[in-house]
Amino acid sequence: MCRTGQSPDPPEHEDAASTDAAFSALLEDSAEELYDSAPCGYLSTLMDGTIAKINSTLLTWLGRSREEVVGRMRFTDLLTVGGRIYHDTHFAPLLSMQGSISGIALDIKKAEGGRLPVLISSLTKTDSDGRPLLIRTTVFDASDRRSYERELLRERQVAEEARRQAEEDRERLQEALAVLQSSLLPAQLPPVPGMEAASHYHTASPDRLGGDFYDLFPLDGRRWAFFLGDVCGKGPQAAAVTSLTRYTLRAAALHDADPVAALSTLNTVLHERYTTGDPRYCTAIFGVLEPDGDTVTVELASGGHPPALVLRKDGRADYLPTPGGLLVGIMPAAPFASARTVLAAGDTLLLYTDGLTEARTGEKRELFGDEALRDFATGLPDTGPQEVITAMTGLLNSFGDGLDDDTALLALGVPTDRPRPGSDTLK
Repeated sequence: MCRTGQSPDPPEHEDAASTDAAFSALLEDSAEELYDSAPCGYLSTLMDGTIAKINSTLLTWLGRSREEVVGRMRFTDLLTVGGRIYHDTHFAPLLSMQGSISGIALDIKKAEGGRLPVLISSLTKTDSDGRPLLIRTTVFDASDRRSYERELLRERQVAEEARRQAEEDRERLQEALAVLQSSLLPAQLPPVPGMEAASHYHTASPDRLGGDFYDLFPLDGRRWAFFLGDVCGKGPQAAAVTSLTRYTLRAAALHDADPVAALSTLNTVLHERYTTGDPRYCTAIFGVLEPDGDTVTVELASGGHPPALVLRKDGRADYLPTPGGLLVGIMPAAPFASARTVLAAGDTLLLYTDGLTEARTGEKRELFGDEALRDFATGLPDTGPQEVITAMTGLLNSFGDGLDDDTALLALGVPTDRPRPGSDTLK
């Protein structure tokens, strides 16, 4: 409460007094004080590098007194060995040429032996005639930046190790897939008396297990069975169907070698096995070879598979049609049609999966197709099985990334110099 006859000072007078006091304090701050206590380090050196002036901030970082440094040490004395080398070979020459340099990462030595990462910027001060007088240097503490860089390096090393481990895992997976894939194919084709046989399996991706398959095996003393096909899908599930298909066809052929009967048995097995859940089916050609004098009779049946291609010694190439064949395993009962042809000396029967004809070619990425395959086969100079497989392998390689599906090839032929009956050689 105010006394009678007296009045208090207005509040605005107190605020004005505080503002005046603060302004007076600012005026009393000298540029030297601001320089000395700045949040970054400052120093000035003569042209020979002798330190002529240094602020308290930098002295605190160094752990040294002003008396130890000014006039007694050169700028390079503050640097680590590596920093001195960089200064003499890069920093000083660039500063001399440009007159200024900024943002250079170096390490300075502390008095107790530690080091401090810093960013350094320097400017050469000249007189009115352009002659250099001294060098002014600003030093920024880069500890946080260095920690960040080290963290990035650690993260990069962790990522690199993870990438390396993933690559090793991928290589092991590819090796395992290759072993599994090879187990689904014959290790080598058996010798067929009086005939030649050749095969090739093209893997579109080493990371995917394909479903293409083929086989060649004896039925009795004269006849040989063969088959080639393609299971729908990729991966372990397709591999399981492939394995079931191969062994089913082998067992069916030993019971009844008729091609239609063999495919019918396979159809029943696949349909019953996969009638519930994920349906599984395949395309397949199954055939029987039977020597007949100087020729070999071929009887085959197809279940939804591309037709076999017959290459004749005289240069002709024609498909052996098997109309009416449905996909194997998709229906409880499927009709299969058989076809017959005769191979003479110099003729070859080529079986293939649809990866070959469905390859993409040209700028428009059009299907290679059946007609192009027949034209290619017609132009082959040699129709022996091994020569045909070699030519087809080159064709597959020419597709590049246009070939995105596995492809199996099987060629069976009668050599030009076919041995007499009873001979059992195979080239």
